[in-house]
Amino acid sequence: MTDTGDERELTDLDLTRLLQTLTVESDRYAERFGVRHGLHRTDVNALALILDAARRGDPMSPTVLARALRLSPSATTSLIDRLEALGHVERTRPAGDRRRVALVVPEAALEEGRRMFVPLAAAFAEAWTAFDAAEREVVARFLEVSTEAMREVGADWGHEGPQRRR
Repeated sequence: MTDTGDERELTDLDLTRLLQTLTVESDRYAERFGVRHGLHRTDVNALALILDAARRGDPMSPTVLARALRLSPSATTSLIDRLEALGHVERTRPAGDRRRVALVVPEAALEEGRRMFVPLAAAFAEAWTAFDAAEREVVARFLEVSTEAMREVGADWGHEGPQRRR
C-alpha cells in the first residue's frame, strides 16, 4: 500500500502524509495550468469556485467570490478584470435583475480547461479501476471528512497576517 513495501497497518500519520502528497501534486498541477494560461494561483482558485457554482446551478457573483477567496472588493475586481481580459470569465447580468452581476466561464475557456483536466480525469479513472463500489464509497467518505476537517482547522487559523518570531 505504501512505498515502503511493508504490510503494517496504516496510521493516521501515514494517511496524513499520503493526503499531503496528493494535495501537493494537485497544487503543482493547478500551478502548471495557471502558468500555461498566464494566471496567478488565486485566479486559478477563483475559476474553480466559479465553475463549481455553475455546476450547482448557482451563478457566482463578485461579492460571493470575494468572500470565498477572502479578498477585498477592489482586489476581487482586479482579479475578475484579469480573468476577463484573458477570456476566462465574462460578467453577465441575469435577465430578472439587471443590477446583479454573474460570472460565467465562456465555452472557449471551458474547452481549454478540458484539454488539461480531461486527461487527468481519465488517468484517475484508470488508476481506480481495481476499486469496487464499496471501496469507492470508503474513499469518497474519507475524502469528504478529510476536506471538512481541513476547512474547520483552516477557519480556526483565520487571516490575521504573518506571525513574527521572537
